[in-house]
Amino acid sequence: MPTERIDFPGHTGGRLSARLDLPDGPHVATALFAHCFTCGKDIPAARRIAARLAALGIAVLRFDFTGLGHSEGEFAHTSFSSNVEDLLAAHRHLAKKGMTPSLIIGHSLGGAAVLRAAAELDSIKAVVTIGAPFDTGHVTHNFADAIPEIEAMGIAEVKLAGRPFKIGKAFLEDVTAAELSSAVGKLNAALLVLHAPRDEIVGIENASAIFGAAKHPKSFVTLDGADHLVSAPADAEYVAGVIATWSERYLEIHRPAPPPGAPEGVLRVTEADPKGFLHDITSGEGHHLLADEPLAYGGTNKGLSPYGLLSAGLGACTSMTIRMYARRKGWPLEQVSVDVSHDKVHAQDAETAVGDKIDTWHRRISLKGPLAADQRERLLEIADKCPVHRTLERSSKVITELVV
Repeated sequence: MPTERIDFPGHTGGRLSARLDLPDGPHVATALFAHCFTCGKDIPAARRIAARLAALGIAVLRFDFTGLGHSEGEFAHTSFSSNVEDLLAAHRHLAKKGMTPSLIIGHSLGGAAVLRAAAELDSIKAVVTIGAPFDTGHVTHNFADAIPEIEAMGIAEVKLAGRPFKIGKAFLEDVTAAELSSAVGKLNAALLVLHAPRDEIVGIENASAIFGAAKHPKSFVTLDGADHLVSAPADAEYVAGVIATWSERYLEIHRPAPPPGAPEGVLRVTEADPKGFLHDITSGEGHHLLADEPLAYGGTNKGLSPYGLLSAGLGACTSMTIRMYARRKGWPLEQVSVDVSHDKVHAQDAETAVGDKIDTWHRRISLKGPLAADQRERLLEIADKCPVHRTLERSSKVITELVV
């Protein structure tokens, strides 16, 4: 996944630090991501979600709000409204690059900000909130002890997640007065609300309120077992997968035609988790699956192993070949099922060096229907004419080149 480090002017003109995660292949849509309160663009959940969307052709811009991360400005002088203005500035920057966003995603207070911003952006076709508060003033419980000092002195230093931040009176007044029901009701886009039932930072009742205030189309998905920051890799991957699958229904995605000579397009395999073995596999338009290794081999077992995928190709091709032949003959074949297992065995009788191993696939074919014995025998012969079967039995050639 290529990533560009960029910056653009925020609501005060100060530079906001951003990362633009780009697809390796065709760019079919653009998303804008807003991080949680006092977090940043590089938290694990944001990285994982952006990586998964990029693997599916959706570019993602994630940036640090004013005064946070590597962005310029003083956090003490920001407010909820200024976060919304920063989002609008990010949208303008992407539009100037010819990458106008059609999807906007917000986490926690960032989710509340995208609800407010999306109501002003005609290009947005889909909105996603993750653990977002409906009552934005809810965020003040994180520094409740400092509120008297903020009101009296105009500013106070508080500790959030072990880090010091200065909270100004303007932020306190703005976030407390902010009201989302009218903005949510005016959304001219599909809405996906994601929330963990046991979120201890922002209660699940906030998700219910957002969902209730919105018009259709809208969807509500609970993140069972996840924490507020969606810090577990498996939870972040699940969120990314849900967003990717859900949003394609509402985004105006036009995928390019396959290159000449490749009728099924180019199959692309991309790492989803560099610390493990999970991979995204995309092929042509709308085809996506996962590859992984079993837990015993250091994987997370979220997809078929590479040999499992190879076996699946043999099984599917076998069944399709049998079906096509029976259909052409008009034979009463009702259903085909193929069990495939794979082994590596010593090449005792094969024409290979002693001690080498060969791959052996075992197929068990079940043919249901009132077929005659000779018809069954013929279909078994036809199974051996499956193109993938033939490819596996004869030697193949793999040409590899390094792309710089």
